[in-house]
Amino acid sequence: MKHIVVATAFLTFFTVAAVAQDVPTDTVKKTKVYMEHADVQSFNKNIDDQRQVMRGNVVFRHDSSFMYCDSAYFYEQNRSLEAFGNVRMEQGDTLFVYGDYLIYDGNIELAKMRYNVRMVSIQQDSSVVTLYTDSLNYDRPTDIGYYFEGGRIVDADNELISVYGQYSTATKLAIFNDSVRLNNPNFVLFSDTLHYNTDSKIATILGPSVIESDSGIIHTSRGWYDTQANTSLLLDRSEVLSGNRFLVGDSLEYDREAGIGKAYGNMSIRDTTQKTTLTGNYGYYEEKTEFAFATDSALALEYSQGDTLFLHADTLELITVDSTARILRAYTGVRFYRSDIQGVCDSMRFSTKDSVLHMYGNPILWNEDQQLFGDTIIIYMSDSTVDHVHVPTSAFVVQQVDTGYYNQLGGNDLKAFFNGKQIELIEIDGNAESIFYPLEQDSAMIGLNYTQSSYLSMWLKNNKLERLKIWPSAIGDLIPIPDLAPEQKTLKRFAWHADIRPVDRHDVFRFYHQPSVKAVKQNNSPLQE
Repeated sequence: MKHIVVATAFLTFFTVAAVAQDVPTDTVKKTKVYMEHADVQSFNKNIDDQRQVMRGNVVFRHDSSFMYCDSAYFYEQNRSLEAFGNVRMEQGDTLFVYGDYLIYDGNIELAKMRYNVRMVSIQQDSSVVTLYTDSLNYDRPTDIGYYFEGGRIVDADNELISVYGQYSTATKLAIFNDSVRLNNPNFVLFSDTLHYNTDSKIATILGPSVIESDSGIIHTSRGWYDTQANTSLLLDRSEVLSGNRFLVGDSLEYDREAGIGKAYGNMSIRDTTQKTTLTGNYGYYEEKTEFAFATDSALALEYSQGDTLFLHADTLELITVDSTARILRAYTGVRFYRSDIQGVCDSMRFSTKDSVLHMYGNPILWNEDQQLFGDTIIIYMSDSTVDHVHVPTSAFVVQQVDTGYYNQLGGNDLKAFFNGKQIELIEIDGNAESIFYPLEQDSAMIGLNYTQSSYLSMWLKNNKLERLKIWPSAIGDLIPIPDLAPEQKTLKRFAWHADIRPVDRHDVFRFYHQPSVKAVKQNNSPLQE
């Protein structure tokens, strides 16, 4: 339907352009203009042998159109006239044109009305559309009136103002160019090119436009807006601004009444207050609840901590808690990258209120050359860095020393404390187990050091073991490298997943088969041999 409206508008424009240049066509049938009444009629061939002068209650008729005025010059042979004072033109019972001065050319059926012009069109539902201007040309064959020095068209719902405008009483289509303004009780639309249908009340946007309302601002250059239903379809990278949220997409569906926006293709939802952005190929936003949703190549950018977090998942949700706090939720195939931490999991939750990130479903976290995993991982942020990481159950830490050799820590509950971007202290509470490979000064491995205790604290410096504390009672052993059997090199829940680690911001989109950190080879510990 909208394509038909646009095509009709261009056809109308070229038709009117031809008439405006006074180019008669062979299809126009030339009929006689009749003088129906005048109180006084005079003629002086010495002054003008073609002109008749009419005064008082003057009435002319051309086919089904009647023209009324106080006085007129009538050129009967040329089928034309000039009308002065209280000019009125009527066509049937649906079109009335008023003005102070009229030039009418019956050969091409073009009426040029000037000064205080008002064109009134009665619609089928008895509603009224009125055009106001000081210079109006009305083309009878096409039923189109157009102005070119400023004017406005008003109906029951909207007022439209522009430098150039035209209105077809047949198609009910109005076309506006140059400094266009649509005034509606709920919003104001500014544009340079706009079409408006007085039946459907739909405005078709064909140029750079801005729509302002109490709920926000829309920037667009192409689309349509239903001024009655307050719904719209916006194309060509349009943008909806609501409060501190920006919704952008190749195309947008926007329901102002419901406060719902849907974006398709290269979509982004940006929260400037919380410094969070969602992108993807489909997005959804609710103004009333400030709920945002993204899917199809979805990506979240969280930059409130100074260092941007890039997070991908099949589905992303941004939930507003209050005026200062947001919750970001990610579902299925989560991968994220930040310069200091990287991770994968099945689902994730991040709160801006306390800057805490929860990882669920086989979570794996990397920092420098450390790999952490467990049933759940909780990351506590502080300013621009990670403060500490908590793995409350089935905790495990792996660090590669050399090909096939890994430092390992396992236990019930683990906390890793950061200093800057590196882990400084690891504490394990319950069933602590460790494997470490002490190094000579030349970095040669001395052997495998195995410990088992209830509690363990390990201090690191530059990602290397500086000090180890185990208590209250501990057992352990040091096995020389030549004496090591392959099954002694790892603890029971050992797993190394460097191949699925996100290496940069773009790598979060890489598809991978997420392993289960529980379903790994159950090796025996060295002391059980």
